[in-house]
Amino acid sequence: MEETNFQKRIDKIRDFNRFYTKFIGLLDQGLLKTSYSLIQARILFEIAHHENCTLSDLIEELGIDPGYLSRILGNFEEQDLIRKIPSADDSRRRLIQLLPKGRDVFSVLNNRAVIEIKMVLKNIPSEDQQKVIKAMETIKHTFSPEPKSAIPLQLRYHRIGDIGWIIYRHGVYYTEEYGFNESFETLVAEILVKFNQQHDPNRERIWIVEQGGERIGSVMVTDAGNNVAQLRLLLVEPKARGQGLGEQLIRECINFARLARYRKIKLWTVNILKAAHHLYEKTGFKIVKEEPYSGFGPPLTAQTWERELK
Repeated sequence: MEETNFQKRIDKIRDFNRFYTKFIGLLDQGLLKTSYSLIQARILFEIAHHENCTLSDLIEELGIDPGYLSRILGNFEEQDLIRKIPSADDSRRRLIQLLPKGRDVFSVLNNRAVIEIKMVLKNIPSEDQQKVIKAMETIKHTFSPEPKSAIPLQLRYHRIGDIGWIIYRHGVYYTEEYGFNESFETLVAEILVKFNQQHDPNRERIWIVEQGGERIGSVMVTDAGNNVAQLRLLLVEPKARGQGLGEQLIRECINFARLARYRKIKLWTVNILKAAHHLYEKTGFKIVKEEPYSGFGPPLTAQTWERELK
């Protein structure tokens, strides 16, 4: 199942790559109507936006082959678009600067790019524009070499809109990752609708985690009766993992349950969620009951975990 889902993701990424390279080619070669390629335009952009641009700066920023870059820059020099001058700090370093003709060419490319993007966006509803921008930010953030931990996390209580998001993300994630059927999403919805209709905020609570203004995780504590708290609906988005967020959410639930004077906290899960099991063990939970379960489609083993609160 996991191997099949992974292959589907590969196919989807390749399909997106084919679409996007065609889209970029349309803007670069068809609509901009210049003799400059995409990489040439990128090089001019970097030179224009770096006051003391060097060959090594361009290589690092663009990941381009040094020999190929040198040939492009040589061509730019022949066209009187750029010049290379010794650095005042180190005569061995050569700074690359745009000449007046180069600034004119860059201005034309830049202005046309803005115009053509406006043409693309103007026929798209504003709501869909925001979705596109958000998707682009997600791709950039996910594939960025910068550590995600550099972006601060915000843990807050739930508010309007969060319950719908929790239902949606649980339904989509567990279907794509584990092949769960619609019964799982229905169960999640029932739990949250009941919570939303009637809950004691002193003994029951939902937490949402945001990073960079985006929801990336959730968890909740409910009253299971007999002075026992229940941890439910733990979710950390795949792109947000590796930051210790799952453990942080579990410990938040434990601390809340202890302050609310519950004597015990429990949770219900299934056997295939191995990463979550590791976190439960790490935070002091132990399995107290197991039994076969097929309510979500695939044959599973249901597990009840508990932890005493002292």
